[in-house]
Amino acid sequence: MDECFHENDYHVSRRIYSNRVFDQVHERQAQEVQSLREQLSSACGCTDKWAVQKIKGLLPILDWLPKYPVKQWLPGDVVSGVTTGLVCCLQGVAYALLASVAPVYGLYSAFFPILTYFVLGTSRHISVGPFPVTCLMVGSVVLTLAPDEHFLRPANITAVNETVTDERLMEADVEAREAQRIMVACTMTMLVGLFQVAMGLMQVGFLVRYLSDPLVGGFTTAAAFHVFISQIKTILSVPIHNHNGCFAFAYTIIDVSKNINQTNIADLIAGLLTIFIVMAVKEINTKFQHKIPVPIPIEVIVTVIASAVSHVMDLNSQFGASIVHSLPRGFAPPQIPNIALIGKILGSSFSTAVVGYAVAVSVAKVYAAKHDYTVDGNQELIAFGVSNIFGGCFSSFVASTALSRTAVQESTGGKSQVAGIISALMVMIVILALGPFLQPLQKSVLAGIVIANLKGMFMQISEVPVLWRQNRIDCLIWIATCLASIVLGLDVGLLAGLVFEMGTVVVRTQFPSCATLGNVPNTDIYQNMKDYKNIDEIPGIKIFKCNSPIYFANIDYFKEKLKEEVGFDAVRVFKKRNKALKKIHKLIKKGKLQATENGLVPVASLGVENQAFETEQVSELDEGASQSDSEVKVQVDWTSELPVSVSVPTVNIHSLVLDFSAVSFLDVVAAKSLKLVVKEFIRIGVSVYIAGGDGQMVRRMEALSFFDEEVTRDILFLSVHDAILFIQLETSTGNDEDPLAEKISQLQDDKEPLPEDEDLIETYDIQHLAIYGLSN
Repeated sequence: MDECFHENDYHVSRRIYSNRVFDQVHERQAQEVQSLREQLSSACGCTDKWAVQKIKGLLPILDWLPKYPVKQWLPGDVVSGVTTGLVCCLQGVAYALLASVAPVYGLYSAFFPILTYFVLGTSRHISVGPFPVTCLMVGSVVLTLAPDEHFLRPANITAVNETVTDERLMEADVEAREAQRIMVACTMTMLVGLFQVAMGLMQVGFLVRYLSDPLVGGFTTAAAFHVFISQIKTILSVPIHNHNGCFAFAYTIIDVSKNINQTNIADLIAGLLTIFIVMAVKEINTKFQHKIPVPIPIEVIVTVIASAVSHVMDLNSQFGASIVHSLPRGFAPPQIPNIALIGKILGSSFSTAVVGYAVAVSVAKVYAAKHDYTVDGNQELIAFGVSNIFGGCFSSFVASTALSRTAVQESTGGKSQVAGIISALMVMIVILALGPFLQPLQKSVLAGIVIANLKGMFMQISEVPVLWRQNRIDCLIWIATCLASIVLGLDVGLLAGLVFEMGTVVVRTQFPSCATLGNVPNTDIYQNMKDYKNIDEIPGIKIFKCNSPIYFANIDYFKEKLKEEVGFDAVRVFKKRNKALKKIHKLIKKGKLQATENGLVPVASLGVENQAFETEQVSELDEGASQSDSEVKVQVDWTSELPVSVSVPTVNIHSLVLDFSAVSFLDVVAAKSLKLVVKEFIRIGVSVYIAGGDGQMVRRMEALSFFDEEVTRDILFLSVHDAILFIQLETSTGNDEDPLAEKISQLQDDKEPLPEDEDLIETYDIQHLAIYGLSN
């Protein structure tokens, strides 16, 4: 053992602190407890400063716009706004395909939400608008409630001089279908907004923290897979049925495979070229981002070229290519939601609200950390909620943010939401003037743009091996959420992933890691004995640590691990010792054992083989027996062989220290059960001490009536080392007593029989039943 001193060594000299002694030496601060009326009064109290702060919190634009540095930020915001606005237009039109509505509504969704977020949002950099995942979730609901089959009508056949209706041929009423679909999308968008506003007003933005990074990663990867599958039919331009729910992707693939021979070559070539070119240029933008002042707006370039080629070559007429067709100028009139649909879309709307907010706030916090400012999660809920309500009134679908679009806004010099409002002006110009120029654009080009922008989400798969090496449980959450979302659908899959994630948390706390600690020689450091070699276990003392809160679900596991670490069952030891004492007491009454100052001695061992001395020995024995029983205290050595045939488990410790430094709380059931455990050890002569619990834990134990005359606050110590030093001091002064020795001595004095085993078992069982309130 190294006894040398090093320059980094230090020495601390202080007294041994139990919690009681520490509270006496260091006065505890009084805990201020407010009544309900006082709490309401302080919460509802209104001053001018408080009112201004609340107004600025609700309308952040009042805080940052007066401080806006025009000369420094405006040039960058203008360039960023123009560039981002062009990307917003094209992504809005493309993502409308995912929402299963006409392309013009994608432009509305890229315009209206930005207006309200400009006033209410707290992020300076995110670009508000359509996001592929939420668009697909909206689209699945739209296709469920407004499938093509609901809008079939007899086809009209034009003859030479008249139009004839043929009942055998059916065609879709496109106008009625589009009207119903946008009604479903708008109603769902407004309901999503109401959910988000309600959560923001209730200050429950923290609930999104339960959507961990592995869960969100698995979910968005599955969403990218669904988006990819949904766009295959547009790339190939083949007719398929609409499928939703479990295994919808499989049914879609089967339909595409059956109709693969109907593939439109012009659409296929345009789609594949779009995917290849967009992905290649995006790679160039990423690789040379420090050398290129502004990222190449490849989506805009491809769209302009594709529209021109389609118009010049008349691809729709010549090759049957599927094009946008109608992209009217101007805005649609506002409309109210269809209340009758709310019951059918309630669950999907809530999951979409959570997903949209979770993605947006995650992206916002990334850029907030990069540029050193804060984002208010609850205010973001209100901002996105109001944006969705406002957008839903003007034929928009759910708004969130897209990482690629936000990256464009930030990398092109955007400093604030002024860039966002300029991008909205660009979208407005397209809506009012330039929309018809996009009418010849092939839908497969839009689908190609969507698929090319999925690369980032698909690349998350590469994180799985790394996650497996870092934390296998988090990796399982990723995989389970991804598979569930692919197989069951996005809304049900998200719920299944969340349940699985919560299950892993419960399992990890229900089966916590427990360990026996040992002392690092010549220090006050105690570590897991399985982790280090030169760790000493203190003789006669067991130090047990549980690295988890202790509550109703894991208290039984805690007791099992404690029993395993100490090497015996305190209840069984107690029963066996009482059984042995009962037999010893009977032997003493029959005269086969004699209680002496040296312990229990069989009568035969006193030596009576010589008949000449038999009378003398018996008389001496009678004299010894006639002495007052109170003068002889019997000590039973439980570690040696007993004079009765009872196998008593060995107890090789005299003290047990429970390290509660990692225990954050106890509940009622755990407190009652733990108190019973402490008493079980005390009644077999093992002292129990609790170390490392903070002040809140102690107050919690007091509130749960953990302490009484037998289990007092004197068992609490500030640290494990304080408890160990106290135990060593107590044992060195010989203050430890054997309670069973006192019991047998008292039994000899009173000449009362020991309780039967059945009585002991009944008492023990009643104590355990009392924990759950089941005893009579």
